[in-house]
Amino acid sequence: MSTGTTGIELKTQRRSLAEFVELVSSMRFAISLLTLIAVASIIGTVLKQNEPMPNYVNQFGPFWFAVFDKLSLYSVYSAWWFLVIMGFLVASTSLCIVRNAPKMLKDMRSWRETVREQSLRNFHHKLEWQAPLPRAVLAQQMVMRLKDAGYAAKVVEKDNATLVAAKRGAANKWGYIFAHGAIVIICVGGLLDSEMPIRVQQWFFGKTPFAGSGVIADIPAQHRLSLSNPTFRGNTMIPEGSSSNTAIIPQADGVLIQDLPITILLKKFHIDFYSTGMPKLFASDVVVTDHETGKSFPATIKVNQPLLYKGLALYQSSFEDGGSKLKLTGFPMTGKTTKRFDIGGEVGGSTPLERSDGNSYTVEWSGFRPFNVENLSAGQDVGAVSKAESFNEKFSVGLDKRLGSAAKNANNKDLKNVGPSVQYKLRDKTGQAREYQNYMQPVTVDGTTVFLAGMRVNPSDPFSYLRIPADDNYSVNEWMRLRAALQDPALRQQAATRYAARAMPQANAEALRGQLQESAAKSLGIFAGNGQEGGFLAISRFLEKIPAAEQEKAADIFMKILNGSLWDLWQAARAQDGLKAIEADDKHGRFLQLATNALSDSFFYGAPVYLQLDDFTEIKASVLQVTRSPGKSVVYLGCLFLVIGVFSMFYIRERRLWVWIKDGEGGSEALMAMSTQRKTLDFEKEFENLKAKLPQSA
Repeated sequence: MSTGTTGIELKTQRRSLAEFVELVSSMRFAISLLTLIAVASIIGTVLKQNEPMPNYVNQFGPFWFAVFDKLSLYSVYSAWWFLVIMGFLVASTSLCIVRNAPKMLKDMRSWRETVREQSLRNFHHKLEWQAPLPRAVLAQQMVMRLKDAGYAAKVVEKDNATLVAAKRGAANKWGYIFAHGAIVIICVGGLLDSEMPIRVQQWFFGKTPFAGSGVIADIPAQHRLSLSNPTFRGNTMIPEGSSSNTAIIPQADGVLIQDLPITILLKKFHIDFYSTGMPKLFASDVVVTDHETGKSFPATIKVNQPLLYKGLALYQSSFEDGGSKLKLTGFPMTGKTTKRFDIGGEVGGSTPLERSDGNSYTVEWSGFRPFNVENLSAGQDVGAVSKAESFNEKFSVGLDKRLGSAAKNANNKDLKNVGPSVQYKLRDKTGQAREYQNYMQPVTVDGTTVFLAGMRVNPSDPFSYLRIPADDNYSVNEWMRLRAALQDPALRQQAATRYAARAMPQANAEALRGQLQESAAKSLGIFAGNGQEGGFLAISRFLEKIPAAEQEKAADIFMKILNGSLWDLWQAARAQDGLKAIEADDKHGRFLQLATNALSDSFFYGAPVYLQLDDFTEIKASVLQVTRSPGKSVVYLGCLFLVIGVFSMFYIRERRLWVWIKDGEGGSEALMAMSTQRKTLDFEKEFENLKAKLPQSA
């Protein structure tokens, strides 16, 4: 009983295994896997891969970021489920080849000589005729004529008959074998060039990503991959005059350090520009030293012209700043002081910044660009406010709505190089930071000359720009003087007095002059913010307290008083600094209008200082992508097999032909039948030609 039960269980297990193999090796299973791979590839194309994690948090939010992270959608091609699908595809295709290839090879060698006369008569494409030749002679004649038509033929003796079996195009079955083999080879090559070898080292050899900061040479061994690592793709950034013998491989939670068998010294980085300032060519002159032999050789790496050496490929990927030296002037953006200060830094480093109010900051120098190509198309003037707008829309717009990049209009092609810019983060003692981008030179935007001072809160946001109008000397000095004066109560009071005296010079208007002076001082105080929100937003809040029917009239009066008192505030500030008065003309009136808008928007700038770039020493750095791809040759072989397989399946047609010959009166009787896998017009034409050729008398 026990033996019988064991036998039944064994048969059941064998049947289950056979059914599993049948499923895995079936076409529907392979098509399902290919569909999943196609979907994953679409995701990997639409969603940028291997970006810094904060970028994904900003883009999708905390909830969806966590969901996508669990699904490994940020690195689809190295996700465990993608590698599992690839593995199943390899297994499925391999099983399919193992099951079917022997049968196909056997069929290719077979002449199918067991066919009978009656079965040939059931063929759709057949022909019967009589010949005056003996059976053996006719058989040899058929062989010769079939060989002349491109067929391989064989004579088989039957009972009282002779069979001539012929075939042509049997090699099309190689197409199936080559095409399916190509899928396996390409997948294996892809797995060789994937992160699988690195994952194996992380799973079984204790390699972990490095999430800290410091000198690369000091990073511990558990974060470094050895020279024997079979495949990798990393980047190395090399400043001019410096060298590197490692590559950085980004990971989701840090980086891995890949040691290289060579040292790359960057002698010179070349970059050429178009007339617009856009880069058109960049290349690296390097000296490569082989650690094994100690030999060195020079080379030039260009875009699309990599350096290939001992299985490594060095591509010119991009370029960065290599630690340019910067000199800047700092201007206060708060309080009534105009005292400027000098500050310097190095891109990639940081500089402490102590303020007179006791607050401390750190300036983190994140970037420098000697060229900036912007779209300086005509757009809305920052000082123009439509009369049709409501008071709220007029006065409560902030930096993000009133201002934008000089390249805001993407449809306009007015591209110009506007010179150098510096990018930095200003971090307070609590760790909070905003990012700033300031241009060194004034630019002409919408017909006015301004200094662009960009700001953004999140790294994924575009920069919004505060536009500080340039004065007669193409500097920010006059605007900074007016800004500081606006925060000085004594100067505001003096300006209100000057404005009232200028607006009402009559000797008998002392009472009205006093009221106007009080209104001017109040207008300046509201616009200055009085330690709270200021600018047009503060004015809007003030006007909201007035009955709606009187708001428009009150706003016109308020703005006239504000504009006039700001002019006198500017003159009072210049007089305090021992400077002569500014001439009242359209040019300076336009400057004051732009300055007023910039003063209002400065409340959204969010920085205690404005840093203006004065001088720099540029240090370029080349970013090279270093790869080792042993699977590349395997993939090329797979592609060759795929081409051969597809060509064989679509352009080589298998045809089978039989001629049954038996003795007849006065000679022989012949029956010819022909078949093919796909009936086409070419097959029909070939059959008609054979019908005419084979029965011909010698």
